[in-house]
Amino acid sequence: MPEAFNNRSSLKEKRRALRREPTRAEAELWNGLRNNRCGGYKFRRQHSLGPFIVDFYCPEVHLAVEVDGVTHDDPDIEQYDRHREEYLIDNGIAVIRFTDGEVLWSVDLCIKKILERIVLITGKESTAPTPP
Repeated sequence: MPEAFNNRSSLKEKRRALRREPTRAEAELWNGLRNNRCGGYKFRRQHSLGPFIVDFYCPEVHLAVEVDGVTHDDPDIEQYDRHREEYLIDNGIAVIRFTDGEVLWSVDLCIKKILERIVLITGKESTAPTPP
């Protein structure tokens, strides 16, 4: 029997470790996403999709949110990110990426961009309050 697509048990300890030690940008964005603060949508952090772990995931709209640090500027990591994103898209998952700098500069702007992407995916506006 093939392993599950969502939250594979083989990645459980890795997901836990990533949740225990988030980057500053991940922690800041999580504060904006947790408890349905992003337009009423529920997000999970460090969620595995197939063989990959994404920083945040909204299962309702199949949206992965990634926060990239400076290591993602490395050509090998950029290639890995492209491969990972193609895999996710091929499996019906939309992906939105932010740099650490974007998140640390304005979490509210990142939340606004996430909500804009959700509108594109769903074709409908959220009725929940949004950040200023």
